[in-house]
Amino acid sequence: MQTVTEVELSKLPPLIPRDILFGNPERARPQLSPDGKYLAYIAPDEKNVLQVWLRTVGQEDDRKLTDDKKRGIRVYFWTYEGEQLIYLQDTDGDENWHLYSVNITTQIVRDLTPFQGIQAQPVGLDPNFPNEILVGLNLQDLRKHDVYRVNLKNGAVEFDTENPGNIVGWLADAQFQIKAAIATTPDGGSDLLYRETLDQDWQLLRHWGPDDEGAPVLFSNDGQTLYLIASHEANTQRLIALNLATREETVIAEDSQYDVDGVLVQPLSRRIQAVSFYKDKEEWQILDQSIAPDFAAISQVRHGEFGISSRDLADKTWLVSYLTDDGPVYYYTYDRESKNSTLLFSNQPKLEGLQLASMQPVSYTARDGLTIHGYLTTPIGIEAKNLPTVLLVHGGPWARDTWGYDPEVQWLANRGYAVLQVNFRGSTGYGKNFLNAGNREWGAKMHDDLIDAVNWLVEKGISDPQKIAIMGGSYGGYATLVGLTFTPDVFAAGVDIVGPSNLITMMESIPQYWEPLRAMEAHRIGNLETEQEFLKSRSPLFYADRIEKPLLIAQGANDPRVKQAESDQIVEAVKKAGKPVEYALYTDEGHGFARPENRLHFYAIAEEFLAKYLGGRFEPMGDIPGHSGVIQ
Repeated sequence: MQTVTEVELSKLPPLIPRDILFGNPERARPQLSPDGKYLAYIAPDEKNVLQVWLRTVGQEDDRKLTDDKKRGIRVYFWTYEGEQLIYLQDTDGDENWHLYSVNITTQIVRDLTPFQGIQAQPVGLDPNFPNEILVGLNLQDLRKHDVYRVNLKNGAVEFDTENPGNIVGWLADAQFQIKAAIATTPDGGSDLLYRETLDQDWQLLRHWGPDDEGAPVLFSNDGQTLYLIASHEANTQRLIALNLATREETVIAEDSQYDVDGVLVQPLSRRIQAVSFYKDKEEWQILDQSIAPDFAAISQVRHGEFGISSRDLADKTWLVSYLTDDGPVYYYTYDRESKNSTLLFSNQPKLEGLQLASMQPVSYTARDGLTIHGYLTTPIGIEAKNLPTVLLVHGGPWARDTWGYDPEVQWLANRGYAVLQVNFRGSTGYGKNFLNAGNREWGAKMHDDLIDAVNWLVEKGISDPQKIAIMGGSYGGYATLVGLTFTPDVFAAGVDIVGPSNLITMMESIPQYWEPLRAMEAHRIGNLETEQEFLKSRSPLFYADRIEKPLLIAQGANDPRVKQAESDQIVEAVKKAGKPVEYALYTDEGHGFARPENRLHFYAIAEEFLAKYLGGRFEPMGDIPGHSGVIQ
């Protein structure tokens, strides 16, 4: 059988440098201030550390607001107070997030949650209560987050609502009072709780069993209606209005095949204006016809998926992002009165003009008849025939791959590989029947879906069966280890990023604040207390001696989800069995690699590894100062 030759590789577009693909964006995630006067965004400073920057709308007075020393800021949002932004930061990937406020005038930074070893979770902001933020803190018990009310003027932290121990989500009403909550239950399901007044006990509004999904999303302004996204009495998650007086439910939006994905809410009226369903791509359904002309105008600006990323409280100006599969994200301001859009910037201008591959939605039938959806990307310049291929497996597993620019995908395609991303059973967005088809199927039918994907690629003539690698992070890392142990003849190589190797030790070492999720994990993965042999049978660690093909593992030393021990133990077992393994440990990272120096280092190693065993192109590593990678 013919394979990709050096002549064919020479037909590929020029090699895209890794620092373009995996370096920091130039400017990203812009947000309008509520009064519409300022635009904030994320951009690197002179040391290439991501900071929050600010400009006055209509001027070019851009200035840096924050001074994070190492890790870079990725998550921030405006308060309604007028002069403050809030950003989140942890320490070296430990996920013990702190909330910091920064004053846009004085640039004074305050740690709003200055508690060692504690995780802060933003619960809510409200334009009618501009000087406060509700925050979940596991201050009294590491296993549960109670709600605290933090004063943005003086930093005072006041206890607000106690968590009995099983609540994993809170919702405030229009009076900025915690009135609804989601509590996990011993059967692996959840309860929707509600209290009419703060001095009342919680009432049970609805129970969802372990095979249903549900959550409250919004109270109406008058407090009479609670909007839910839930799958009870249907296969898919629907948007439902629950009348709190009569307990009557009304379905607001639904799709027979796909779950509700996004919800667009008018911040002052609390009116739900549109919902989206993520099919092959995102599709919006307008509920409030007053925005129909806006959506019509926005959709004409450029191709790709659009999203409303922020808006001023006067609702005159929107910030709109456009996502495409073969270029950067473009950000525009949209004036609702004139219906005109003005380009702000793209997040990575260096991508503009490069030859990037398109991502095509595909589907195939699994061996038991289930339809599996995914995305195929093939290199530009060569025929999609007998290509070396990477099966790129998403994490979660209760998540899904979506359409759009993906640096990993473009990197692999540019190096000469076909890339297939698979939304195997257990992935979200396709209804509860598809989600629940993954229950207790880690390393079993979920893996069969991946093998069926490989067979589909080979049958279509797209892939060279001798040159298919499996790669992924988190659950995708676990799937990589399963691929090389349970099906050792299928893949030519594997790349595991922060993947668990032993389901028993993974479940034993979860963060304490995940304790309320244990029953759900027992239902979906297996019961740690009663089914150790079952979990062992699905754990690659105990089959390490079956590995025949080369394996590359990357791990963050501070990962709270998949501890370093998960990688250490499989590396030790593979070495003991005399099988090939390479190991890169990043001492200042967690569940994934936030620092660009570490990303560039890891992908340089991975690129050379894949080239060695699949035959694609690679850019030499070169000098990467500042990375923390330790090669073992």
